[in-house]
Amino acid sequence: MCALKITRSILWQLSNYTLLQAQTTTQTIANSIRFYYTVKRKVAKDENYLSKHLYDKIRIKGPITVAEYMKVVLQNPMQGYYMSKDMFGEKGDFVTSPEITQIFGEMLAVWFLNEWQKIGCPKPLQIIELGPGRGTLSSDIVNVFSHFKALHNASLHLVEISPVLSDIQAGTLCLQSSLNNNKNALVYRHGISRHGIPVSWYKQLKDVPEGFTLLLAHEFFDALPIHKFHKTYAGYKEVLIDIDNSEEKEYKFRYVLAKNDTPMLKVLLKSNETRDHVEISADSLLIYEQICQRLASSGGIALICDYGHNGTGTDTFRAFKKHTQVNPLVKPGTADLTADVDFSLIRDIANKTNDVLVFGPAKQKNFLQRIGIEHRVKALAENMEDKKDVEHLNSCYKFLTEESKMGERFKFVALMPATMKKIIDKYPVVGFV
Repeated sequence: MCALKITRSILWQLSNYTLLQAQTTTQTIANSIRFYYTVKRKVAKDENYLSKHLYDKIRIKGPITVAEYMKVVLQNPMQGYYMSKDMFGEKGDFVTSPEITQIFGEMLAVWFLNEWQKIGCPKPLQIIELGPGRGTLSSDIVNVFSHFKALHNASLHLVEISPVLSDIQAGTLCLQSSLNNNKNALVYRHGISRHGIPVSWYKQLKDVPEGFTLLLAHEFFDALPIHKFHKTYAGYKEVLIDIDNSEEKEYKFRYVLAKNDTPMLKVLLKSNETRDHVEISADSLLIYEQICQRLASSGGIALICDYGHNGTGTDTFRAFKKHTQVNPLVKPGTADLTADVDFSLIRDIANKTNDVLVFGPAKQKNFLQRIGIEHRVKALAENMEDKKDVEHLNSCYKFLTEESKMGERFKFVALMPATMKKIIDKYPVVGFV
Protein backbone atom coordinates (compact mmCIF):
# COMPACT_ATOMS: atom_id res chain seq x y z
CA MET A 1 0.00 0.00 0.00
CA CYS A 2 1.47 3.35 -0.98
CA ALA A 3 2.13 6.05 1.64
CA LEU A 4 -0.70 8.31 0.46
CA LYS A 5 -3.22 5.45 0.66
CA ILE A 6 -2.03 4.65 4.16
CA THR A 7 -2.62 8.27 5.15
CA ARG A 8 -6.13 8.27 3.67
CA SER A 9 -6.84 4.97 5.44
CA ILE A 10 -5.87 6.52 8.75
CA LEU A 11 -8.00 9.59 7.98
CA TRP A 12 -10.97 7.37 7.15
CA GLN A 13 -10.59 5.50 10.43
CA LEU A 14 -10.37 8.87 12.16
CA SER A 15 -13.75 9.91 10.76
CA ASN A 16 -15.63 8.85 13.89
CA TYR A 17 -13.20 10.73 16.11
CA THR A 18 -15.12 13.86 17.07
CA LEU A 19 -13.80 17.41 17.00
CA LEU A 20 -14.33 19.05 20.37
CA GLN A 21 -14.43 22.80 19.98
CA ALA A 22 -14.67 25.69 22.39
CA GLN A 23 -15.31 29.06 20.81
CA THR A 24 -14.56 32.58 21.99
CA THR A 25 -13.76 35.90 20.35
CA THR A 26 -10.44 37.35 19.28
CA GLN A 27 -9.39 39.66 16.48
CA THR A 28 -6.16 37.75 16.12
CA ILE A 29 -7.41 34.43 14.74
CA ALA A 30 -10.55 35.17 12.82
CA ASN A 31 -12.59 35.57 15.99
CA SER A 32 -12.05 31.96 17.09
CA ILE A 33 -9.58 30.36 19.46
CA ARG A 34 -9.59 27.42 21.82
CA PHE A 35 -10.24 27.87 25.52
CA TYR A 36 -7.80 26.71 28.19
CA TYR A 37 -7.44 26.52 31.92
CA THR A 38 -4.58 28.67 33.20
CA VAL A 39 -2.58 28.78 36.39
CA LYS A 40 -2.73 32.02 38.37
CA ARG A 41 0.26 32.68 40.55
CA LYS A 42 0.58 35.45 43.04
CA VAL A 43 3.86 36.96 41.93
CA ALA A 44 4.83 40.55 42.58
CA LYS A 45 5.42 42.05 39.15
CA ASP A 46 7.93 44.78 38.45
CA GLU A 47 8.03 45.62 34.75
CA ASN A 48 11.41 47.25 35.25
CA TYR A 49 13.00 44.28 37.02
CA LEU A 50 14.80 42.91 33.95
CA SER A 51 15.60 46.40 32.68
CA LYS A 52 17.40 47.15 35.95
CA HIS A 53 19.11 43.75 35.87
CA LEU A 54 20.33 44.22 32.30
CA TYR A 55 21.32 47.84 32.90
CA ASP A 56 23.52 46.88 35.84
CA LYS A 57 24.94 43.89 33.95
CA ILE A 58 25.97 46.02 30.96
CA ARG A 59 27.23 48.87 33.14
CA ILE A 60 29.61 46.49 34.89
CA LYS A 61 30.47 44.07 32.08
CA GLY A 62 30.07 46.17 28.94
CA PRO A 63 27.86 45.50 25.89
CA ILE A 64 26.35 42.01 25.70
CA THR A 65 25.46 39.79 22.75
CA VAL A 66 21.89 39.55 21.49
CA ALA A 67 21.97 35.89 22.56
CA GLU A 68 22.80 36.83 26.14
CA TYR A 69 20.10 39.51 26.09
CA MET A 70 17.51 37.02 24.84
CA LYS A 71 18.48 34.42 27.40
CA VAL A 72 18.09 36.88 30.28
CA VAL A 73 14.82 38.29 28.98
CA LEU A 74 13.22 34.94 28.23
CA GLN A 75 14.73 32.63 30.84
CA ASN A 76 15.58 34.69 33.92
CA PRO A 77 14.39 32.53 36.88
CA MET A 78 12.71 35.45 38.63
CA GLN A 79 10.80 37.25 35.90
CA GLY A 80 11.90 35.87 32.54
CA TYR A 81 9.18 36.05 29.90
CA TYR A 82 8.76 32.28 29.62
CA MET A 83 9.32 31.61 33.31
CA SER A 84 6.59 33.70 34.89
CA LYS A 85 3.53 33.94 32.65
CA ASP A 86 1.11 32.24 30.29
CA MET A 87 1.67 34.05 27.01
CA PHE A 88 -0.68 32.12 24.72
CA GLY A 89 -4.14 32.92 23.42
CA GLU A 90 -6.38 35.95 23.17
CA LYS A 91 -5.17 37.48 26.43
CA GLY A 92 -1.55 36.62 25.72
CA ASP A 93 0.91 37.86 23.13
CA PHE A 94 0.57 35.32 20.32
CA VAL A 95 -1.39 32.31 19.10
CA THR A 96 -0.01 29.07 17.65
CA SER A 97 -1.57 26.59 15.22
CA PRO A 98 -2.56 24.02 17.90
CA GLU A 99 -4.47 26.79 19.74
CA ILE A 100 -6.64 27.50 16.71
CA THR A 101 -8.06 24.03 16.16
CA GLN A 102 -7.28 20.48 17.21
CA ILE A 103 -7.34 19.49 13.52
CA PHE A 104 -3.73 20.67 13.37
CA GLY A 105 -2.63 18.24 16.07
CA GLU A 106 -4.75 15.47 14.55
CA MET A 107 -3.05 15.86 11.19
CA LEU A 108 0.43 15.73 12.72
CA ALA A 109 -0.62 12.61 14.63
CA VAL A 110 -1.83 11.05 11.36
CA TRP A 111 1.51 11.91 9.76
CA PHE A 112 3.48 10.31 12.60
CA LEU A 113 1.26 7.21 12.58
CA ASN A 114 1.68 6.88 8.83
CA GLU A 115 5.46 7.13 8.86
CA TRP A 116 5.70 4.94 11.98
CA GLN A 117 3.61 2.21 10.30
CA LYS A 118 6.00 2.05 7.36
CA ILE A 119 8.78 0.76 9.61
CA GLY A 120 6.67 -1.68 11.59
CA CYS A 121 5.65 0.45 14.60
CA PRO A 122 8.78 -0.12 16.75
CA LYS A 123 8.24 -0.33 20.52
CA PRO A 124 8.82 0.84 23.19
CA LEU A 125 7.82 4.23 21.84
CA GLN A 126 8.87 7.61 23.18
CA ILE A 127 6.89 10.67 22.11
CA ILE A 128 8.97 13.80 22.77
CA GLU A 129 7.86 17.40 22.40
CA LEU A 130 10.25 20.32 22.73
CA GLY A 131 8.67 23.44 24.21
CA PRO A 132 5.13 22.04 24.47
CA GLY A 133 3.37 25.31 25.30
CA ARG A 134 0.17 24.48 27.14
CA GLY A 135 0.40 20.81 26.26
CA THR A 136 -2.28 21.25 23.61
CA LEU A 137 -0.40 19.66 20.73
CA SER A 138 0.82 16.70 22.77
CA SER A 139 -2.72 16.17 24.06
CA ASP A 140 -4.19 16.13 20.56
CA ILE A 141 -1.51 13.73 19.30
CA VAL A 142 -1.87 11.35 22.26
CA ASN A 143 -5.66 11.39 21.83
CA VAL A 144 -5.34 10.25 18.21
CA PHE A 145 -2.76 7.60 19.11
CA SER A 146 -5.13 6.34 21.80
CA HIS A 147 -7.98 6.22 19.26
CA PHE A 148 -5.84 3.88 17.14
CA LYS A 149 -4.76 1.88 20.21
CA ALA A 150 -1.14 2.84 19.58
CA LEU A 151 -0.14 3.76 23.12
CA HIS A 152 0.84 0.31 24.37
CA ASN A 153 4.38 0.52 25.77
CA ALA A 154 4.49 4.24 25.00
CA SER A 155 5.56 7.24 27.09
CA LEU A 156 5.43 11.02 26.73
CA HIS A 157 8.47 13.20 27.40
CA LEU A 158 8.25 17.00 27.56
CA VAL A 159 11.23 19.36 27.44
CA GLU A 160 10.12 22.51 29.23
CA ILE A 161 12.01 25.12 31.28
CA SER A 162 9.00 27.12 32.48
CA PRO A 163 7.43 26.19 35.84
CA VAL A 164 4.25 28.05 34.91
CA LEU A 165 3.82 26.25 31.60
CA SER A 166 4.69 22.85 33.09
CA ASP A 167 1.83 23.39 35.56
CA ILE A 168 -0.54 24.10 32.69
CA GLN A 169 0.76 21.15 30.68
CA ALA A 170 0.17 18.85 33.63
CA GLY A 171 -3.40 20.12 33.93
CA THR A 172 -3.99 19.55 30.23
CA LEU A 173 -2.40 16.11 29.94
CA CYS A 174 -2.48 14.33 33.27
CA LEU A 175 -4.93 12.80 35.70
CA GLN A 176 -2.27 13.37 38.32
CA SER A 177 1.27 14.70 38.46
CA SER A 178 3.84 15.73 41.03
CA LEU A 179 7.11 17.63 41.25
CA ASN A 180 10.28 15.75 42.05
CA ASN A 181 11.73 16.96 45.35
CA ASN A 182 15.20 15.91 44.27
CA LYS A 183 16.55 19.05 42.61
CA ASN A 184 19.37 17.08 41.00
CA ALA A 185 17.02 14.63 39.25
CA LEU A 186 16.83 14.78 35.46
CA VAL A 187 13.04 14.39 35.61
CA TYR A 188 11.69 17.35 37.58
CA ARG A 189 8.00 16.44 37.22
CA HIS A 190 6.25 13.19 36.45
CA GLY A 191 2.65 12.13 36.00
CA ILE A 192 0.18 9.76 34.40
CA SER A 193 -1.70 10.91 31.33
CA ARG A 194 -5.46 10.67 30.90
CA HIS A 195 -4.76 7.64 28.70
CA GLY A 196 -2.63 5.93 31.33
CA ILE A 197 0.85 6.46 29.89
CA PRO A 198 3.72 7.95 31.93
CA VAL A 199 4.57 11.62 31.34
CA SER A 200 7.95 13.10 32.30
CA TRP A 201 9.30 16.66 32.25
CA TYR A 202 12.93 17.66 31.59
CA LYS A 203 14.89 20.88 31.29
CA GLN A 204 17.01 19.64 28.37
CA LEU A 205 16.62 17.19 25.50
CA LYS A 206 19.89 15.47 26.39
CA ASP A 207 18.31 14.37 29.70
CA VAL A 208 15.60 12.34 27.96
CA PRO A 209 16.48 8.61 27.89
CA GLU A 210 17.55 7.04 24.62
CA GLY A 211 14.98 4.99 22.73
CA PHE A 212 12.95 4.90 19.54
CA THR A 213 11.47 8.40 19.34
CA LEU A 214 8.77 10.39 17.63
CA LEU A 215 10.03 13.92 18.24
CA LEU A 216 8.10 17.12 17.64
CA ALA A 217 9.31 20.72 17.86
CA HIS A 218 6.60 23.24 17.05
CA GLU A 219 7.56 26.92 17.36
CA PHE A 220 10.45 25.96 19.63
CA PHE A 221 13.62 26.98 17.81
CA ASP A 222 12.41 30.51 16.99
CA ALA A 223 12.68 31.42 20.69
CA LEU A 224 16.25 30.19 21.22
CA PRO A 225 18.93 32.89 21.61
CA ILE A 226 20.63 34.12 18.44
CA HIS A 227 23.90 35.85 17.66
CA LYS A 228 23.54 38.69 15.15
CA PHE A 229 26.26 39.67 12.69
CA HIS A 230 26.36 42.73 10.42
CA LYS A 231 28.46 43.16 7.30
CA THR A 232 30.58 46.34 7.29
CA TYR A 233 33.33 47.77 5.06
CA ALA A 234 35.79 46.11 7.46
CA GLY A 235 34.10 42.72 7.34
CA TYR A 236 31.50 41.19 9.62
CA LYS A 237 31.01 42.46 13.18
CA GLU A 238 28.80 41.02 15.88
CA VAL A 239 25.82 43.11 16.94
CA LEU A 240 25.79 43.83 20.67
CA ILE A 241 23.36 45.54 23.04
CA ASP A 242 24.53 48.50 25.11
CA ILE A 243 23.07 51.16 27.39
CA ASP A 244 21.62 54.15 25.54
CA ASN A 245 22.49 57.36 27.37
CA SER A 246 21.30 59.63 24.57
CA GLU A 247 18.01 60.26 26.37
CA GLU A 248 17.14 60.95 29.97
CA LYS A 249 14.82 57.94 30.11
CA GLU A 250 15.95 55.25 32.51
CA TYR A 251 16.97 51.80 31.31
CA LYS A 252 17.10 52.52 27.60
CA PHE A 253 19.11 50.19 25.35
CA ARG A 254 20.59 50.35 21.86
CA TYR A 255 22.41 48.21 19.29
CA VAL A 256 26.14 48.67 18.76
CA LEU A 257 28.80 46.82 16.76
CA ALA A 258 31.64 44.99 18.47
CA LYS A 259 34.96 46.72 17.89
CA ASN A 260 36.86 43.44 17.63
CA ASP A 261 36.05 39.95 16.38
CA THR A 262 34.05 38.10 19.01
CA PRO A 263 34.49 34.38 19.77
CA MET A 264 31.08 33.53 18.26
CA LEU A 265 31.89 35.45 15.08
CA LYS A 266 34.90 33.21 14.56
CA VAL A 267 33.01 30.02 15.45
CA LEU A 268 29.60 30.48 13.83
CA LEU A 269 30.01 32.57 10.69
CA LYS A 270 30.73 30.69 7.46
CA SER A 271 33.68 31.84 5.40
CA ASN A 272 31.53 32.07 2.25
CA GLU A 273 28.76 34.15 3.88
CA THR A 274 27.52 37.11 1.78
CA ARG A 275 24.33 38.38 3.46
CA ASP A 276 24.33 41.88 5.00
CA HIS A 277 22.74 40.58 8.20
CA VAL A 278 23.16 37.06 9.60
CA GLU A 279 21.49 35.45 12.62
CA ILE A 280 22.72 32.14 14.05
CA SER A 281 21.55 30.31 17.16
CA ALA A 282 24.35 28.31 18.79
CA ASP A 283 21.81 26.66 21.11
CA SER A 284 19.79 25.50 18.10
CA LEU A 285 22.86 24.00 16.45
CA LEU A 286 23.57 21.99 19.59
CA ILE A 287 20.01 20.65 19.76
CA TYR A 288 20.01 19.82 16.04
CA GLU A 289 23.09 17.71 16.71
CA GLN A 290 21.40 15.99 19.66
CA ILE A 291 18.33 15.18 17.56
CA CYS A 292 20.44 13.75 14.75
CA GLN A 293 22.53 11.67 17.16
CA ARG A 294 19.38 10.34 18.85
CA LEU A 295 17.78 9.33 15.55
CA ALA A 296 20.96 7.73 14.27
CA SER A 297 21.67 5.76 17.44
CA SER A 298 18.19 4.77 18.66
CA GLY A 299 15.94 5.27 15.65
CA GLY A 300 12.96 7.53 15.26
CA ILE A 301 11.28 10.30 13.33
CA ALA A 302 11.50 14.04 14.00
CA LEU A 303 9.20 16.79 12.75
CA ILE A 304 10.10 20.47 13.12
CA CYS A 305 7.63 23.25 12.38
CA ASP A 306 8.48 26.93 12.66
CA TYR A 307 8.56 30.15 10.73
CA GLY A 308 11.84 30.56 8.96
CA HIS A 309 13.90 30.42 5.78
CA ASN A 310 16.27 28.16 3.92
CA GLY A 311 19.49 30.13 4.41
CA THR A 312 18.27 33.41 2.89
CA GLY A 313 16.94 35.28 5.94
CA THR A 314 18.57 38.46 7.19
CA ASP A 315 17.39 40.78 9.97
CA THR A 316 14.44 38.97 11.64
CA PHE A 317 14.95 39.62 15.38
CA ARG A 318 11.70 41.07 16.76
CA ALA A 319 9.27 41.13 19.68
CA PHE A 320 5.52 40.59 20.05
CA LYS A 321 3.22 41.94 22.73
CA LYS A 322 -0.56 41.57 22.66
CA HIS A 323 -0.35 40.24 19.09
CA THR A 324 1.50 43.37 17.93
CA GLN A 325 5.14 43.72 16.89
CA VAL A 326 7.08 45.97 19.27
CA ASN A 327 10.68 47.09 19.86
CA PRO A 328 12.69 44.17 21.36
CA LEU A 329 14.76 46.58 23.47
CA VAL A 330 11.84 48.30 25.19
CA LYS A 331 10.62 46.97 28.57
CA PRO A 332 12.45 43.62 28.31
CA GLY A 333 10.48 40.75 29.78
CA THR A 334 7.06 42.08 28.80
CA ALA A 335 7.14 40.81 25.20
CA ASP A 336 8.10 37.63 23.37
CA LEU A 337 11.43 37.70 21.56
CA THR A 338 11.81 35.67 18.40
CA ALA A 339 13.83 35.22 15.21
CA ASP A 340 13.27 33.20 12.04
CA VAL A 341 14.71 29.70 11.97
CA ASP A 342 17.42 28.95 9.40
CA PHE A 343 16.39 25.50 8.17
CA SER A 344 19.52 25.18 6.03
CA LEU A 345 21.55 24.75 9.23
CA ILE A 346 19.56 21.62 10.09
CA ARG A 347 20.59 20.10 6.78
CA ASP A 348 24.21 21.16 7.36
CA ILE A 349 24.26 19.36 10.72
CA ALA A 350 22.65 16.22 9.27
CA ASN A 351 25.04 16.15 6.30
CA LYS A 352 28.10 16.16 8.56
CA THR A 353 27.73 12.46 9.33
CA ASN A 354 25.34 11.26 6.60
CA ASP A 355 23.47 9.35 9.33
CA VAL A 356 20.24 11.36 9.01
CA LEU A 357 18.01 12.23 6.05
CA VAL A 358 16.36 15.65 5.89
CA PHE A 359 13.12 16.47 4.07
CA GLY A 360 11.88 19.99 3.45
CA PRO A 361 11.39 22.71 4.30
CA ALA A 362 7.83 22.55 3.00
CA LYS A 363 5.33 25.37 3.43
CA GLN A 364 2.68 24.62 6.05
CA LYS A 365 -0.03 24.98 3.40
CA ASN A 366 1.59 22.37 1.16
CA PHE A 367 2.45 20.01 3.98
CA LEU A 368 -1.03 19.98 5.50
CA GLN A 369 -2.75 19.62 2.14
CA ARG A 370 -0.44 16.80 1.06
CA ILE A 371 -1.23 14.84 4.21
CA GLY A 372 -4.95 15.26 3.61
CA ILE A 373 -6.23 18.04 5.85
CA GLU A 374 -8.96 18.93 3.34
CA HIS A 375 -10.38 15.37 3.63
CA ARG A 376 -10.53 15.70 7.41
CA VAL A 377 -12.22 19.11 7.21
CA LYS A 378 -14.75 17.83 4.66
CA ALA A 379 -15.60 14.78 6.78
CA LEU A 380 -16.12 16.93 9.87
CA ALA A 381 -18.23 19.49 8.00
CA GLU A 382 -20.53 16.76 6.67
CA ASN A 383 -21.33 15.71 10.25
CA MET A 384 -22.05 19.23 11.48
CA GLU A 385 -25.63 20.48 11.63
CA ASP A 386 -24.96 24.03 12.83
CA LYS A 387 -23.82 26.37 10.06
CA LYS A 388 -21.82 28.39 12.59
CA ASP A 389 -19.78 25.31 13.42
CA VAL A 390 -19.07 24.76 9.73
CA GLU A 391 -18.07 28.41 9.31
CA HIS A 392 -15.77 28.14 12.33
CA LEU A 393 -14.20 24.97 10.93
CA ASN A 394 -13.58 26.55 7.53
CA SER A 395 -12.21 29.69 9.16
CA CYS A 396 -9.69 27.62 11.11
CA TYR A 397 -8.73 25.66 7.99
CA LYS A 398 -8.14 28.87 6.04
CA PHE A 399 -6.10 30.39 8.85
CA LEU A 400 -3.79 27.36 8.85
CA THR A 401 -3.40 27.11 5.08
CA GLU A 402 -3.87 30.50 3.42
CA GLU A 403 -0.56 32.02 2.36
CA SER A 404 -1.53 35.41 3.79
CA LYS A 405 -2.00 33.79 7.22
CA MET A 406 0.07 30.78 8.38
CA GLY A 407 0.19 28.78 5.14
CA GLU A 408 3.38 30.23 3.69
CA ARG A 409 5.30 31.68 6.62
CA PHE A 410 5.40 28.44 8.63
CA LYS A 411 7.42 25.53 7.31
CA PHE A 412 7.97 21.85 8.11
CA VAL A 413 11.16 19.81 8.12
CA ALA A 414 11.35 16.07 8.81
CA LEU A 415 14.39 14.06 9.89
CA MET A 416 14.81 10.28 9.73
CA PRO A 417 17.74 7.85 10.10
CA ALA A 418 19.64 7.11 6.89
CA THR A 419 19.02 3.42 7.58
CA MET A 420 15.41 4.03 6.46
CA LYS A 421 16.46 5.10 2.96
CA LYS A 422 15.32 1.89 1.20
CA ILE A 423 11.87 2.17 2.80
CA ILE A 424 11.65 5.87 1.96
CA ASP A 425 12.70 5.26 -1.66
CA LYS A 426 9.80 2.82 -1.97
CA TYR A 427 7.33 4.81 0.15
CA PRO A 428 8.27 8.52 0.02
CA VAL A 429 7.72 10.66 3.09
CA VAL A 430 4.22 12.14 2.88
CA GLY A 431 4.00 15.93 2.97
CA PHE A 432 7.25 16.67 1.16
CA VAL A 433 6.59 15.26 -2.32
